[in-house]
Formats: sequence, C-alpha cells, structure tokens
Amino acid sequence: MNKQELIDLVAEDADVAKETVNKVLGSMLQTIKNSVAAGDAVQLLGFGSFSPGERAARTGRNPQTGEPMEIGASRTVKFTMGKELKDAVNAR
Repeated sequence: MNKQELIDLVAEDADVAKETVNKVLGSMLQTIKNSVAAGDAVQLLGFGSFSPGERAARTGRNPQTGEPMEIGASRTVKFTMGKELKDAVNAR
C-alpha cells in the first residue's frame, strides 16, 4: 500500500475528506520525523514506537569487487511493534 492508497482508505473509513486526511497524515509524519531527529522517542500505544538509534562504523565488502571498505557510523531509526500490532500481524 502506498501513501495515496492509505489516504483513500482512511478517508473512506473515517468519512472525512481526502484533503483533510492528507494534511493530518503529512503533519503526523513530519512531527514523528522531527521528534526522532531531535533524539526523542515517539510512542503510539498499541501500534509501536519510533526511537533514534546509532549504527557503529564497521568494515564491509564492496559487493562488486570484494574489496574491504570502511562504512562510517550513522544514525538510524528503530521501530518496535506494539502488542496490538504484533498480535494482529501474528493472527494471520
């Protein structure tokens, strides 16, 4: 499912204009992005939590040549599923 399909389904389910859902979803995603980038975790009870993480520098291999190469440290985002989402995914 892509973003537009999500907007369509939420608008239909909530009986709200697609334009409104698009604005709310955009604002929600921007807020989550800004919060995690600032180092804060965002918890959505029943769904999951987004938190900042760190990936250490390491030595990898170039897949084309097999030569060792250094991969720099980077920041990442961790997502941990909430119980309700986990139960829904595992119920299938």
